[in-house]
Amino acid sequence: MKRRPLSLLGGALLALLGTTTSFTAVAALTPTGAEKAGNADGSIPAWTGGLTQAPAGWSPGHGDPYAGDKRLYSIDASNVTQYQAQLPEGQVALIKAYPGYRLDVYPSHRSCAIPDEVAQRTQAFAGQASIGADGWRLERAAGAAVPFPQPKSGIEVLWNYKLRYMAKGRKAQISFLRREPAGGLTEVRQWASEYYPYNDPAVKAPADTDDVEAKLLYDIQSPSSRAGEMYLVHARLDQPQNAWIYFPGQRRVRQAPTFAYDNPIAGSDNLYFVDQINMFTGALDRYDFKLLGKREMVVPYNSYRLVDKTNTYDKLIGEHYLDRDAQRYEKHRVWVVEATVKADKRHSFAKRVFYFDEDSWSLLHVDMYDAKGNLWRVQEGSLWADPEIQACTSFEYVSYDLIARRYIADGFTQQGAALDLTAGLQGRVSDKQFNAGELRRRGER
Repeated sequence: MKRRPLSLLGGALLALLGTTTSFTAVAALTPTGAEKAGNADGSIPAWTGGLTQAPAGWSPGHGDPYAGDKRLYSIDASNVTQYQAQLPEGQVALIKAYPGYRLDVYPSHRSCAIPDEVAQRTQAFAGQASIGADGWRLERAAGAAVPFPQPKSGIEVLWNYKLRYMAKGRKAQISFLRREPAGGLTEVRQWASEYYPYNDPAVKAPADTDDVEAKLLYDIQSPSSRAGEMYLVHARLDQPQNAWIYFPGQRRVRQAPTFAYDNPIAGSDNLYFVDQINMFTGALDRYDFKLLGKREMVVPYNSYRLVDKTNTYDKLIGEHYLDRDAQRYEKHRVWVVEATVKADKRHSFAKRVFYFDEDSWSLLHVDMYDAKGNLWRVQEGSLWADPEIQACTSFEYVSYDLIARRYIADGFTQQGAALDLTAGLQGRVSDKQFNAGELRRRGER
């Protein structure tokens, strides 16, 4: 897909005012719904199209387009009160819990571009998508488009996130990492293939994808005790996800209805739930989602230094937190959504607070609370622009458990094979690979 020229497709940012102004009425928004202008003090710049050309010598995991930026300031225990209004509660808690934990803040770059076809289709299909009578199911949404560029509710923001453009599919060798209390590092390495049928412009309605929003396949290589184990997930628009597991010792594929929601991930020491994969994965049926509005906040952004393949896991994964020198934070506008468990449902996280990037609809941070209202886990993502796909992407995620005082690093790619973010566009990842038969075939190889 080519990037759309900087024509002004957006309507005014009136969602929070309850206005029904046409999407094309006022040229105040980017093609996918963000505020085009910068903020009042200039700390957030105007959106000018994003990073569409790769710097010389750059490729995913190699190089940083903003390496020359100087740090503006750091937020730590000495000054966190001064910046508290710009931080999620979880970041404040981490700063207070762990000596040395800090956020290094750099100049903001609105690097997330928008492919031309996504911009056009978002405009063309604005107002078509809707939420079903059950309050969470997505209906009438077209592919390769933001379903709700001017969201009026929390559930609409969640669907924008779940259907954000990521070039139809990708493949990477990722690691799931955990620092042990005794100091050792536990790693589970796997091939992750992800297919996003809703990124296809041929999709006119949910029926065209059999109501599937995403398909995920994880093929474990190490440790040897788990090599050959595979997990297949079909995340759906209309019902809880379907999942299958292949265990090499049994040499058979079986359905896995428990691979969902707040069931712990195998090998996580009960520190990480299934629906924490990729920051948030799975059905939306257990929560009510309240849109709290948009805020200017300090969030992880342009995470090139973190994903660089010169990093090693032993250096990145510290005792209590990720190496702070590898992290970059910037001020950006984010949509804030509060999720609370429905009265007739259950989930170990009674409340979640989500922070979504306005430019890409990516999920940058989540605070998770227990039934007593205590902050339990804090999860942050990464985000960086890839000119190859004319959009932003993310792999690396970190989940801190404040009660256990341990953390999980998921989706880390630094010591894996080269990232393949165009796999879906170029056919190296395709729909035919994501079925139970494929698990059996791989298991017999």
